[in-house]
Formats: sequence, C-alpha cells, structure tokens
Amino acid sequence: MMMAGLRERKKEQTRRRIFQVALRLFDERGYDQVTVNEIAEAAGVAKVTLFSYFPTKECLVTDGVKDDLAAVVTGRPEGCSPIEALRAHYRATAAPVAKDMDVETLITRIRVISSSPALLAAVYGAQMSQRHELAAALAGGREPDLTAHLTAAQITAAITTLQETFFHRLAAGAPLEEAARQLAGDVEVAFDLLEHGLTYTEEEKHEKGHQL
Repeated sequence: MMMAGLRERKKEQTRRRIFQVALRLFDERGYDQVTVNEIAEAAGVAKVTLFSYFPTKECLVTDGVKDDLAAVVTGRPEGCSPIEALRAHYRATAAPVAKDMDVETLITRIRVISSSPALLAAVYGAQMSQRHELAAALAGGREPDLTAHLTAAQITAAITTLQETFFHRLAAGAPLEEAARQLAGDVEVAFDLLEHGLTYTEEEKHEKGHQL
C-alpha cells in the first residue's frame, strides 16, 4: 500500500511538472509556437511519457475544463431534482474554492486559452459535449427532446457565466477569498433564476439581497 501511494504521488508530481512547463512555454512564446517535443525535453520526460498523461497537445491546457454535469444529475439522491442536485454540487465547490487554488496558474491558463483560436475551439467543443451529455441525463435514458436540450443549454450557459465572472474578478486583482465569497452568492442567484425563471421577481431578489 505504501509503495502504491508513493507511485501515485510520483505520477502526480510528473503530471504537474509537465503541465507547469507547458503552460510557461505557451505563455512565453504562444501556443502554436511550442512543440510537444520541446515541452517533453524541458520537463525532463520522454514524449511517450508526456502523451501517457496528456493524449493531445490541447489537453496540456484544457484538461479538466469540462465538469461532468451529467454525472451529478444521474447520481443525485432519490427525490432530488436535477436543479437541486446541481445547486448542491456548485454550492459545495464554491465554498472551499479559496483553500488550495493557485491563482497565478489559473490566470495564466486563461490567458493562454484566450490567446489561441485552437484552444478556444477546444474549450467550446468541450462545452458542447458537456451540454449534450447533460441533455441526455435530463432525458433519463430516453432520446433528449427539445425541453431537455433547452434546459441543458440554460444550465451550461449559467455555469459558464459563473466561471467567467469569477475569473474576471481574479484577473482584475480581487483577493481570492473575496472572489470565492462572491462566487458562493452568485451560485445562489444563478440557480434561483434557473429554478424560478421569470417568476423570480424583483421583490424576491430584494429579499435575498440579490442584484442583477
């Protein structure tokens, strides 16, 4: 067990080193100007080792940008609606976000993605995949109908907006703790709107201290 744990830690260290080296090179020279061979050499690993951790060059930056919303929906407790399950998921992830986040790495990653059409396209593709998978989960095993697709589109758009707002605050210099606190409030606003839609009145927003 101890040896297995040591191997896992070493693998995670190698993965982290490759990611950090790739991100630094992409930020310094531009995504398209850096080759996988250069990254592998700078990280001190073989090219085949790099690809065992990151199957494509794009994955060196975009790995992990897609949240598995479908799994949250399909794995929800009995009697819990999809919106309730997703609210609980993002409420839980917003609360501890300040504990172990590397803000500098996050901002660099966003900068690299924003400056590359290829990476922007990859992120868009991941978001589209996420939306279709969520629609299938909402359909409960049936072929997703228009309602499922529209619902999935609204949910994924709301979550993307939450993430973008959080990133912009950090990039503007907001302290991580304050940005995380605001994110927690934003999650409630987003899911109140998703749950109640246009019936979420100005009076209700005022009562909860929300402002749009």
